[in-house]
Amino acid sequence: MKKVVFYCSSSSKIDSKYNVAAREAVRGLHALGYGVVSGGGKRGTMGAITDESVKVGGTHVAVLPEFMKGLENPELTEIVWTETMSERKEKMREGTCAAVALPGGIGTLDEFAETHTLRKLRQYSGELFVLNLDGFYNPFKVLLDHFVQTGMLEPQDRDLVHFCDSVAQLLSYFK
Repeated sequence: MKKVVFYCSSSSKIDSKYNVAAREAVRGLHALGYGVVSGGGKRGTMGAITDESVKVGGTHVAVLPEFMKGLENPELTEIVWTETMSERKEKMREGTCAAVALPGGIGTLDEFAETHTLRKLRQYSGELFVLNLDGFYNPFKVLLDHFVQTGMLEPQDRDLVHFCDSVAQLLSYFK
């Protein structure tokens, strides 16, 4: 089974529209036969991803470091425990065909930036997507373009990232 890794928020203080979009994306991917990998937390968008996967009976692998025991979603059916956050990121990517950054904070950006770097270096073969819901990631897009304009990033490496303005646009890549 093909799997997609989601990088997203663990905050419960975010606008609910982000969790609604995450649920829609998870539902759509499961309907297309994809499994999901995420951070597995029970709060925020991570919790919404797990809840939706359980609701639709989809395959969902959660990856958490040992020091986060107790923060995992109790509905999870498969958990991979790691020693460190670095190992967690590596395990999250393992065997996935794509990485999707949903709206999130610094952890989401860290996970996605590392994955982008690995893709650029041909150490990760999956496709890269950013759900730019309501322009959430416009500043990131501007930053990548700035890197290209200043010679810090090659245009073909900037083009590795697909910015999607809606869940429907994101799912169209997987059909």
